[in-house]
Amino acid sequence: VRFYVGAYHALKRGYSNMDVLVALGTNAAYFYSVYIIVKALTSDTFEGQDLFETSSMLVSFILLGKYLEVVAKGKTSDALSKLTELAPETAVLLTLEKDGSVISEVEISTQLLQRNDFIKIVPGEKVPVDGVVIKGQSHVNESMITGEARPIAKKPGDKVIGGTVNDNGFIIVKATHVGSETALSQIVQLVEAAQLARAPVQRLADKISRFFVPTVVVAAFLTWLGWFIPGQLHLYPQQWIPKAMDSFELALQFGISVLVVACPCALGLATPTAVMVATGKGASLGVLIKGGNALEKAHKIKTIIFDKTGTLTKGKPSVVQTKTFSKIPLLELCDLTASAEANSEHPLSKAIVEYTKKLREQYGSPSDHMMDSKDFEVHPGAGVSANVEGKLVLVGNKRLMQEFEAPMSSEVEEYMSEMEDLARTCVLVAIDRVICGALAVSDPLKPEAGRVISHLSSMGITSIMVTGDNWATAKSIAKQVGISTVFAEIDPVGKAEKIKDLQTQGLAVAMVGDGVNDSPALAAADVGMAIGAGTDVAIEAADIVLMKSSLVDVITAIDLSRKTLAKIRLNYVWALGYNVLGMPIAAGVLFPFTGIRLPPWLAGACMAASSVSVVCSSLLLQLYKKPLHVEEAPMTAGPGDGGSNLV
Repeated sequence: VRFYVGAYHALKRGYSNMDVLVALGTNAAYFYSVYIIVKALTSDTFEGQDLFETSSMLVSFILLGKYLEVVAKGKTSDALSKLTELAPETAVLLTLEKDGSVISEVEISTQLLQRNDFIKIVPGEKVPVDGVVIKGQSHVNESMITGEARPIAKKPGDKVIGGTVNDNGFIIVKATHVGSETALSQIVQLVEAAQLARAPVQRLADKISRFFVPTVVVAAFLTWLGWFIPGQLHLYPQQWIPKAMDSFELALQFGISVLVVACPCALGLATPTAVMVATGKGASLGVLIKGGNALEKAHKIKTIIFDKTGTLTKGKPSVVQTKTFSKIPLLELCDLTASAEANSEHPLSKAIVEYTKKLREQYGSPSDHMMDSKDFEVHPGAGVSANVEGKLVLVGNKRLMQEFEAPMSSEVEEYMSEMEDLARTCVLVAIDRVICGALAVSDPLKPEAGRVISHLSSMGITSIMVTGDNWATAKSIAKQVGISTVFAEIDPVGKAEKIKDLQTQGLAVAMVGDGVNDSPALAAADVGMAIGAGTDVAIEAADIVLMKSSLVDVITAIDLSRKTLAKIRLNYVWALGYNVLGMPIAAGVLFPFTGIRLPPWLAGACMAASSVSVVCSSLLLQLYKKPLHVEEAPMTAGPGDGGSNLV
């Protein structure tokens, strides 16, 4: 029934499709069989062969092909089902007093949670929804969402993602995103939408199908005439006609076989099955591709623009080198510095405090201990000053030292110059107006950056860096990773303008950014890739979201796109190949010479086989492997007081 309903709606709208061919073929076989039976009942001498089994077997083979397609599509959704299973079914809801004490707790379905609810999460439990830690400390395994292998430390104020696993501590979380708003739900919705979206390359199949069906109907009719008329005129030997058949039946069987074998359903499957498998596979690798359009555009990319901070670099300043200019121990210097910086919100201050904590751990001291700090004062654009245990501690740049008349030795000047050449921020530390040491703070490069740029070059893709940072830093970073073209001191709108300039030169441009301040550029590019997605992804602006914060996935996205388009072309060869070979055989070209003909039921089997071969061809994309693998090594600053260069 489904084929007849589909054929009716297609013809009603003025076009023809696969259902029209199936309806014509089965109807021709069925009504001819009815005619044979009626004629046999009314005639004593008439003998004929009915074709009822042709209709039933034809529909059976086509439905078998459809079933195999559904099974294949089910396999492409494995990644989705695994994602949806990450979120726990229940959560422990807390009712809190104003002072934070717990009044009651009750286990409820995760689906009933609302924004601003308080949830208790014990060690080993999954985080039910996105939220913020308000009490307790723990480490959370976020590998299933972000790809970060090591558990991430969480303390009050830190965000947690639904579906991740609480490792070793008790925490209370305040829900911020629930239901369809969670990162997990957005990922699932993104992949589902991608699998349903039509790729531009699909238009080719649509155009072929539109003209193909009427052409096949005409070819089937001409085949019938081509056998029926010579048969009536006895232009070919009568022994060619099988027993219990006449020339009309033989001609009709050839015509029906042509109708059925030329069915373009495999053509219609060539693109969507490949897109579904590729987007599903991409999701399992942490590369979320927004449908066939993004997938098709990505394979044409010849130029990639990288943002610097958070894309080529880790986006988190850290102390990469230390230097002492006096006999003061490094740990004491850092203790004084961190105590002075403890009340500052500046990113460099946080980097120094974090480094000091790690240093204390290495020396076996309590990592959270801070000396008493008084008279804390921020000097805008220069640094901070504070009185730490009776000592005046100055932490800042050259301007702050000049302001407090701390003398600059030639050794200090040389070290500062050396750090500036390496595009590092040199933080000077003076105790009682004597410069005792310096900490070089840098936003370290991602360890895979250089290899990724080199690999892209081998793929014939040019890399460009566009950043809002200063020229010295930009050039230094670009030199380290192997990028020759750099644009620095450019605001977000200017980045989008640079992309448009490149596009006017006829280049297909991709933009890789952190998905926040790069939104205009991501939207302007032919393909926008938001890297380091986590929770705050630029889903609206980006075409591809790289969940694992790894630059390697830029290569994965482009390579997967190229492999998928190659697979789609191969699918077209499979689909059209069956028609090119099958139609002449179905029309009886070989019959006069070999006696081989293709009965309608066998033609149906061949048509189903073409669909199955296309689906199986697409499923081979499940075996896709990343072209580049980079093992990340932990990078931490060492405690050597003579300087420990770690970049």
